[in-house]
Formats: sequence, structure tokens, C-alpha cells
Amino acid sequence: MISVDHLTVEFGTRPLFNDVSYVINDHDRIALVGKNGAGKSTMLKIICGIQKPTSGTIGIPSGLEIGYLPQVMKLSDDTTVIDETRKAFSGRTKMQEELKKMEQEMADRTDYESDSYMQLVDRFTQEHERYQLMGGDNYEADIERTLIGLGFDRSDFDRPTREFSGGWRMRIELAKILLRKPDVLLLDEPTNHLDIESIQWLEQFIINSSAALLLVSHDRAFINNVTNRTLEITCGHVEDYKVPYNKYLELRQERREQQLRAWQNQQKEIADAKAFIERFRYQATKAVQVQQKIRQLEKIVPIEVDEVDNKVMHLKFPPCLRSGDYPVICDGVGKAYGNHTIFSNVNLTIKRGEKVAFVGKNGEGKSTLVKCIMGE
Repeated sequence: MISVDHLTVEFGTRPLFNDVSYVINDHDRIALVGKNGAGKSTMLKIICGIQKPTSGTIGIPSGLEIGYLPQVMKLSDDTTVIDETRKAFSGRTKMQEELKKMEQEMADRTDYESDSYMQLVDRFTQEHERYQLMGGDNYEADIERTLIGLGFDRSDFDRPTREFSGGWRMRIELAKILLRKPDVLLLDEPTNHLDIESIQWLEQFIINSSAALLLVSHDRAFINNVTNRTLEITCGHVEDYKVPYNKYLELRQERREQQLRAWQNQQKEIADAKAFIERFRYQATKAVQVQQKIRQLEKIVPIEVDEVDNKVMHLKFPPCLRSGDYPVICDGVGKAYGNHTIFSNVNLTIKRGEKVAFVGKNGEGKSTLVKCIMGE
């Protein structure tokens, strides 16, 4: 479907990719993985044509539609949620208007036997069949189903998009991409702004979709549930594992252990050769052997060990006095903005040392409750 051939990308003197080739096939569900800065987002931008490689080509068949969701994008603020989402069907809307024009022309004309009238009827029939194959007038139901699946309420549909946070507006863009039903989905961290229910809905959408998928995500559970192949960007090249993410982790560990053993053996070989050269460099009887060792060292291709991101976040809290046995006690706590009640009658006791998770849909008041507890 999409072929990546001998792709090289350079920023400065260090190549990000070097001579990378692979193919995205029909129905592939690919996880694109690698440490931060390896070039995962750059790869997606190159495939969808936003960024140009230093060398190499991307082969995309004519008529193939790609849906791309970046991590950050410019969002529209001049319309409502429903109207912005309808833009996904702008091509279908134009087709609908053209059909109405042809229908009106057929009703107005009386030269039913003329060649031009018969050509008009044929053109209308073909375009109407194509319109029906694309879903016809049923897109309103698709819009409602998709927006609700991504966490919107029906009462949100007619609200201006500027009233929503950046995360919610990203959901609108995701809805537009999914509704277009592209042949290939390129998704860069699609779960960043989704709650648990919306992530589960997106999982099912992808599983039931016929589109190929190239996914960048840090959500391991999501990757495991929707992908069946893993591409790892490491050391400037791509390793193709035709297995799901969990199995890839096992194979990568085995591969790295083999690389490490080979690297250690190579380092020993290099050290032995250098020691021999230093020991016998000035002995005429060993001159031939010394030159042979020098030539062997020159021919050695260094073995690379796959990069592993071992970065760990370290948090250090300032010392404080020991709290009481019950540091948080909520008794009948409530919060409202005007007539809109966020939550009410919250009764909660947190014991010292407990680890508590506040879960729920976006907008249910989790952060607001934390701020109330903090006195903010």
C-alpha cells in the first residue's frame, strides 16, 4: 500500500534515519516505537507529505486517502462543534449540491428524447450511486455516534468550539479524521486527551475499521489492543517485528542480549589485536603478523547495540511535619459554577499513607475536587 524506500533524514551532521525501507500493507496495524527523539513523529510527517526527507522516496498509490492526527495542531475557533465536525464531509456536501442542481435541471427541461438529456440522466445516475456508496445522507448519524463515543454530550453539539479546551478540540479533529474513513490512519499520541471510556471506544473503532494504522503512543495497553506489528526506530534504522507489542518486547530483549554478547566478543578481539601490535610493533620477525593485525582492525565494522531509554523521573519532596492519621476529610463537599453543579455531597476520608486515584470521564470534576482539597 505505502512503500518507504531508502529513506534518509539528516538534521545537522547526525542522521536521524539512514537508508530506511519498509512497506505498510493493507490491514497492517503498526506500532511505531523508539525512545524520545528517535524520529517517530518525523516519520509520520514525511509519510503524509508535511516534511521532506533528505533522500529516499515514499510510494503512495493514486487515490489513497491518509488521515493524519499530529500531537499539536492549529484548531478552528469560529464555529460550533457539530458544524466543525461536518467539515469532514465537505466533499460529500459538494456532491449533494451538485446532485440537487442536476435534479432541478432534469425537472425543468422538457427535451426528454434529446441526447444531452439522456447524458444528464446517465451522469445523475452515476453520481447518485457513488453518493449512496459513500453513505449518502447518513453522515449525521455517524457524526453523532462518533462525537458521543469520544466523550461529547448532545448538549455540546451546538456550543462554540472556543468554549472547549485544547484537548477537547483535538477530539473534534480526531472525530473528523475517523469520519472521513481514510485508507491509512497516522495517529500521533491519539489518547493524550482521552478518558478511559473514550480510549475504549477508539480501540473498538480501530479494531472494526478496515484502514491500515501507523500508531505512535506511550499507552502500552492501547498499543497492545490495536496493533499486530511493531516498527522500532533505533540507531538510525528501523527494525521490523511482525508481532504485537508484548511479543516485540520479548524479542527485542533477546536481540539486545545477542548484540551485547557480540559487541563484548568484538571488543575483546580488538583489544587482543591492539595488544599484539603494541607488543611486537618493533620486532622484525613479527612485522608480517603486525601488518595483518592492523589490516584486520581496519576491516572491522563496529557492532551497534540497540538504544534503550532508561531515563527515570526522580521526584524529591521537601521534608514536612508528620501529618495526622486522617490528613483529608471531606464532609458534604460540593462545587457549582452558576447553575451547573460539578459535584455535591462528597464524603471522603483519606488515611495517612493511602494511595488514592480519582477516575472518571473528562469534565466530571476530578481536578476541581483536588483543587477544593488544596483550598484553591
